[in-house]
Amino acid sequence: MDIKVIGAGCKDCDTIYENTVKAVSSLGIEGNVEKIEKLAEMVKLGVMTSPALLIDQKLYFAGQVPSQKTIEKKLKQLQGK
Repeated sequence: MDIKVIGAGCKDCDTIYENTVKAVSSLGIEGNVEKIEKLAEMVKLGVMTSPALLIDQKLYFAGQVPSQKTIEKKLKQLQGK
């Protein structure tokens, strides 16, 4: 799974990154969690609202900070579990 946390380094951006890393670890998912903070990269990805969470190039959360449990639920759905 390719997971990108998009944000310019604000507190909410850091929180969603931490929640995502914990969710991936908790579920034992093999994947790359990458933090994107550069505006040019954010625009290339088509993300205009931060913080945001992309999973396999699809936007699932934007302008909100989902909890670890919410992210876990979404990851389980995407894995078909």
